[in-house]
Amino acid sequence: MRGRQQLAIGALVVGVVCAVAYGATRYLRKELFPVELGSKAPDFKALTLDSIPKEKTLADYRGQVVMINVWATWCLPCRVEMPSIEALQKAYGPKGLKIVAVSIDDPGTDSGIRAFAKQYGLTFEILHDPNGEITDRYDITGYPETFIIGKDGVIRKRLMSATDWNSPEARALVDRLLTERTE
Repeated sequence: MRGRQQLAIGALVVGVVCAVAYGATRYLRKELFPVELGSKAPDFKALTLDSIPKEKTLADYRGQVVMINVWATWCLPCRVEMPSIEALQKAYGPKGLKIVAVSIDDPGTDSGIRAFAKQYGLTFEILHDPNGEITDRYDITGYPETFIIGKDGVIRKRLMSATDWNSPEARALVDRLLTERTE
């Protein structure tokens, strides 16, 4: 009997430890694993705007310099920023920069997002996260918010407002990251 009691107590202790660890990572994630410069970019899931949407994740861009722009069609600063993102795409897309704009518009708005992209002549990749899960995973505080991720998957820049991507500073950052070697 004694061996069984010890085994039951051991299993109970392991169960409690697992429950506490799960709760801590779930409810204290932002404190334990903040999304900040120098941290690994969190994974995300979003859908393409194809007639049959495909799921894309951060892993699909592994080993590339990635610009993730979180935006919405109703966001006025997002509208202001889009032409400079398109200019960045034209200048740096052929050199290896992967621009991924993730819309957090409501479910069922794919046609509106496609119309927005057409209106602005956007040629970079646009994804849709209808549940806005990227907002939580990336600790988004407002729109637009942009993350520049190095080839190593580490966040190198975080911008919490509309940005002029034609500025010398922005272009210098992209140039540096595209030429950076990874091990």
